[in-house]
Order: sequence, then structure tokens, then C-alpha cells
Amino acid sequence: MQDLETTKINKVYKCTLAFIFDGLDESRLTLDFDSGMVTSVEERSSVDELFASLVNRTLLPSALVWVTSRPAAANQIPPEYVGLFTEVRGFTDQQKEEYFCKRFKDETQASRMISHIRKSRSLYIMCYIPVFCWITATVLQDIPIGNKAEDINTTLTEMYIHFLLMQMNMKNQKYDGKKQREHTKLLDSNKTMILKLAKLAFEQLKKENIVFYEKDLQACGIDVSDFESTGMLTEIFQQEAGLHEVKVFCFVHLSVQEFLAAMHVFLCYLNKNMEELQFFFEETQNEVRLNCELQSESPLHYLLVKAVEKAMQSQRGHLDLFLRFLMGISLESNQNLLRGLFPHTEDSKDSVTKTTEHIRGLLQKYISPETSVNLFYCLLELNDNSLYMEIQSYIKSNRRAFLSSSMCSLLAYVLLMSEEVLDELDLKRYKTYGKGYMSLLPVVRCCRKAMYVTC
Repeated sequence: MQDLETTKINKVYKCTLAFIFDGLDESRLTLDFDSGMVTSVEERSSVDELFASLVNRTLLPSALVWVTSRPAAANQIPPEYVGLFTEVRGFTDQQKEEYFCKRFKDETQASRMISHIRKSRSLYIMCYIPVFCWITATVLQDIPIGNKAEDINTTLTEMYIHFLLMQMNMKNQKYDGKKQREHTKLLDSNKTMILKLAKLAFEQLKKENIVFYEKDLQACGIDVSDFESTGMLTEIFQQEAGLHEVKVFCFVHLSVQEFLAAMHVFLCYLNKNMEELQFFFEETQNEVRLNCELQSESPLHYLLVKAVEKAMQSQRGHLDLFLRFLMGISLESNQNLLRGLFPHTEDSKDSVTKTTEHIRGLLQKYISPETSVNLFYCLLELNDNSLYMEIQSYIKSNRRAFLSSSMCSLLAYVLLMSEEVLDELDLKRYKTYGKGYMSLLPVVRCCRKAMYVTC
């Protein structure tokens, strides 16, 4: 607005304006709603100060402001400045099926796809994310009709591994004229390329960057011309200061960056690359190595616990999906799928068991609803469905049970995601704290009768 004439500026104050800020969690803005407020459209200021001033209405108080964000980052905005909070939960069960019916015009193929997904509880839950529906459809479309349900990939991590394999196979066929179906050989032939992309993904995720410049690629040994064929990076143009346009890059989807970053971290663990793993530890590299040696019976568990702690410390939740992928890749079955990239696999049963116990312990404490849901998904990535079954037992049983506030959040989440309509919700069945009861309030939307006496 710096070039507007005074008469035009006056008109601005009389107009109804709407500002849409898409992706607060990706912006890395430093927000301060108590100082440095802007009051005039003629005043120059930084983007973060302009944003905060619009939100708290010191600037253009009549303007409408709409902000989209992943849940954790949305909490940066004080509740007193939020007039309406809308949670977009992704696809409903009906919309999941509609998606596959539209994606596959052949009714038999669409029906087969839906049937496969329904048989896998974790897969069916995860399909609430539209991009996951797309990747699931891409991966499963070539599966013969006769395949058994138990042969279908069932976790987010497995799906993304197969998506990576498909992208590399397409790249080989299109640019090298080769068709390679054997997983290990396919990954081994593209190993250098994939590992450089994985390093780039992690380096930029640490900085909370989703777009990056050619110099960032070069720092990871990436020649742009060699990587355009992978289908994992996309190139966009961004206007810089002045009239210049420069190339900037991003992964085809943020989740692909998070998946590759997790793969890089696990590879660093296998190679005992303490310098790269330093991100997760407060100690010096020597102390980290010593701690791993002291816990030599399950050093992987030690890393996974530290990764959980690091993700929980993030105010923006930028490590949430990365954490799920890291959990999934730690499974020996998924390590085997990535054998062409990893120098060796590791028996992780003991570490996985200890990590699931650690996560279950965290869910008995008070943690935010967003963190509770993410840890729930981490358990699914570790092929632990016991918590889901436990929640189902609370829903179906009439027995009284004590629930932590985190468990209340998960109970509400599962009920809302399932779209199941309850005949009655009686909160007297659950013993919890005030915050726990507050977490259950949204469930009133999916029950015919709700009893909140003495809550």
C-alpha cells in the first residue's frame, strides 16, 4: 500500500477487506501480540508485525482475517483474538469412498480399493488426509485383484516407501529406458540421488524451510539438472526484491520432505553419524556417543525417545509427521524394504517395545490434544493397535473408567473421525479432570443424547 494516494488510502478504511494467510505453521514468523503494533496502512513494518497487528485489530480493525495452519502452530495466536475456530478434519468416511470412486472410473477397481483399505484399520484412519488418499491410490492401483488383505501395505510409512519405489521406477523407465521391479536393486541404482535428497530434506526441515534455493541444493551435493527427473522435487519461481525472478524449489508435498528427512536420520543412526544426530540431543557429540554406548542394549530406543521429546518441544508441530515416519522406518520390516539404501538392518523388536511403552506412559500425563493425537498415530506406525482397541472398549463398555486428559482427547478424536452416532454419551462413566471433560465436549455433535450432570 506504500504507493497509494491519500484519497485511495481513505477508501481502504471504508472498504470491507479480507486477508487470507495460508500456512501459518510454514511461515516461521516471530509473533508478538503485545508490542510493536502497527496502526496505520501508511506505516512500513515487517510481515510478522503487520500480521500480528491485523489479528489483534490495531490495524484495519474492521478487516476479516482468515488463517490456516496445522494445529500446533495455530496455538501461537492468543484465544482472545480468535472469533471462530474451525478444525478441518480432512475426509469423512463417506468422502474417502467418494474419492476412490472418482479416482477409479472402473467400479470393480474402486470397490476393490475401498475393500482393501477398510480391512486395514490404520490405513483407513490415515486416509482422512487427502494427499494420503492420493498416494494410497497411486500405490495400490497396480495390485492384482486376487491379493490378500494381509499383503496390502498398512501404515503411512509403508505407503511412502512404495511411493518412493514407484517414483524411482518411473524415473528409470522414462529417462534410462530400464524397468526394475526388484526393490533392492531399484533403490541401489538410485542410492546417491535419494540420499542427497534425504539430507536436503532433513537440513531444511530443521530450519523449518519448505522452499529452498539452488545454493541449498548445492550444499547437499545436488545438481539441479540431475534431480528434476526424480519426481520428488518441484521447481517454482518466486519474485525477489526488485524485478528479478529466481528459482526456488520444494518437494512435491511437505509430507514427502518429512518422510525423506526421517529416512536420513535413521541412516545416520545406522552409520553412527553423531554429528547429524546432534539435533536431537543437548549433550556434546562425545557425550551422545557415550550415552548410546551406555544404553547399547537398545540405542535405537534412546534415539526414538529423544526424537519424541524434540517433536513435543516444537511449538509449530513441524516435526510431528517426521516423527511418525521415523517410528515407522524403525520397524525391521520397513528397513528390509529400504535395504538398497541402508548398509544393514537392525533387529528393533526390543527398542520398538520400549518405545511403545514410553509413548503409552506419556499419554497418561497431561499433554496437548494435538500431541496426544500425533503420539496415537506414532503407535499405529509401530504396528501397535492396542490403544485404538482400548479406546473402542471405552466406547462400547458401560463400565466406569478413569481417563487421563490425553486419553479423553483421543476418545473424542476417534469418535469424531468415525462419524459413528452414539445413542447416549454419559460422562458419568468416565472419571477425569476438568480438562478431560472439556476435551469430550465436541463429542456431543455425534450423539443423540448427552448427559453432563456433575461434570
